[in-house]
Amino acid sequence: MVSILSNIGMMMVTFKRPSLFTSLRRHSANNIITKHSHPISATRRSGNYKPTMWDFQFIQSLHNPYAGDRYMKRLNELKKEVKKMMMTVEGSHDEELEKLELIDNLERLGVSYHFKDEITQILKSIHEQKITSTDNSLYSTALKFRLLRQHSFHISQDILNDFKDDQGNFKQSLCEDTKGLLQLYEASFLSTESETLESANTFATSHLKDYLHNLKGDDQENWRMELVRHALELPLHCKILRVETRWYIDIYDKIPNANPLLLELAKLDFNILQATHQQDLKNLSRWWNKSWLAEKLPFTRDRIVESLLWIAGMMFEPQKNEYCRTMLTKVLAMVTVIDDIYDVYGTLDELEIFTDAVQRMDVKAMDQLPDYMKTCYLALFNTTTEIVYEVLKEQGINVIIYLTKSWSDLCKSYLREARWYHSGYKPSLEEYMENGWITIGAPVVLVHTLFLVTNPITKEALESLTNYPDIIRCSATIIRLTDDLGTSSDEMERGDVPKSIQCYMNEKGVSEEDAREHINLLIKETWKLMNTALQKENSLFSETFIACAVNGARTSHTIYQHGDGYGIQNSHTKNRIRQLFFDPITISIP
Repeated sequence: MVSILSNIGMMMVTFKRPSLFTSLRRHSANNIITKHSHPISATRRSGNYKPTMWDFQFIQSLHNPYAGDRYMKRLNELKKEVKKMMMTVEGSHDEELEKLELIDNLERLGVSYHFKDEITQILKSIHEQKITSTDNSLYSTALKFRLLRQHSFHISQDILNDFKDDQGNFKQSLCEDTKGLLQLYEASFLSTESETLESANTFATSHLKDYLHNLKGDDQENWRMELVRHALELPLHCKILRVETRWYIDIYDKIPNANPLLLELAKLDFNILQATHQQDLKNLSRWWNKSWLAEKLPFTRDRIVESLLWIAGMMFEPQKNEYCRTMLTKVLAMVTVIDDIYDVYGTLDELEIFTDAVQRMDVKAMDQLPDYMKTCYLALFNTTTEIVYEVLKEQGINVIIYLTKSWSDLCKSYLREARWYHSGYKPSLEEYMENGWITIGAPVVLVHTLFLVTNPITKEALESLTNYPDIIRCSATIIRLTDDLGTSSDEMERGDVPKSIQCYMNEKGVSEEDAREHINLLIKETWKLMNTALQKENSLFSETFIACAVNGARTSHTIYQHGDGYGIQNSHTKNRIRQLFFDPITISIP
């Protein structure tokens, strides 16, 4: 390992020649260390973050029986039955629609990953028009459009033209078709930047709201009403998959003609996955406890459980992603700690030194740091080199350059925000976003994700990391904007640089309500860019990595839907964590 790290250090020297500015800054940093040979006395801010709701003893005491062989045996039996069922749909009266509905339910129930090959083959057949449908309703057409788009099959928006009048507006006869409108609404969120599905979204949203408004007392508990209300709160394209699964399992149980086989499979699979995530949590809480980060840096957020929620939102599948989930949760935990150092505690002098040390990613650089930073820096160094070692062992590629660059970019952007704060500078929205999509931490997490889930890594993929590909930029931008919508009020009260909302208010002289409306519009536009990038970059990156980037953006919507669900740990996030990680679904096994 020593020789590996020596080689890593040599490669870093050739990666980027230090600029004159960097050399001057290093010289300045050395002077700071000499000047402050004693502990630096400075006024420190505080985020006033509350302790974690999920302490070490609670997590270590978790016991889940669904990790046993008995349940895995039943799961495998159910999977075989479902595969048979997928084959028996062949040749039915309305084969295409039945297959589409089956795929939709498998995905929403969270078990589609067990039938990946079968689903791909079915959709390929439908795309090639080998399967035909006698039902050309708005419902079946919009469902077909959405599922094919989600699985990267090319399908034109023109498929919806049959439902428009001569003026290009959706026909008024569709106003009462709640089932079709709901699918049209969900499909409209898969629009690309060159398309015009806004009219579909506006039309569907308006009439779905009318449907809810006109409901009578007896209708308030029906399952379709719950589906519509749930969709209007947040579309399917913007939801954490596992959170949606837990909700949909309860709704599916109420739907007439629901398939009991699918329901049992979904419940059992959910509980087995929960057992896997509980083991993830036990391992991670032991690492966090041994790191001493919470004890040595009490001003930081202790959010290891929330970090796993985020990463599980990106990749929930068991076994093959267990190591990836663990390491990425560590990365996200480190992002959180470093964010708090820059955001609320460190002085500008200290932050300059830390930024320089991260750029070097050399354990010797730790000697120059103030004592409270040393624990953090060593944890960062160990986490980074562990991933470097793993990739080197598996693929023979030394990725220290790329990981160091991602951390360096993050810290330099954090430092820029710190300078804005200390000088009282108010950036424009554009200037803020040029920096903010990096400070949200998503590029760091996704660069690490790329190396952990991709084998082999192509030269083209590596080259794309120089300026970050669109899929990373779009995902990070969505996360930044949703974060600002959910957290800016608390952060401004705490004392922080203006966020996107405040930047737009300062720049345009508008109200906070108008600014929030504008930020929501930017999120929609960025999703269009993301959907476009998925079509352009699907040959550059693995399907797994693309899914992680998209799911990261989806997770941010759910985390910040009701305020700050990460730093402040609101009740909504608490309930989601309990459902996903701690409370199994009641089920009887034959």
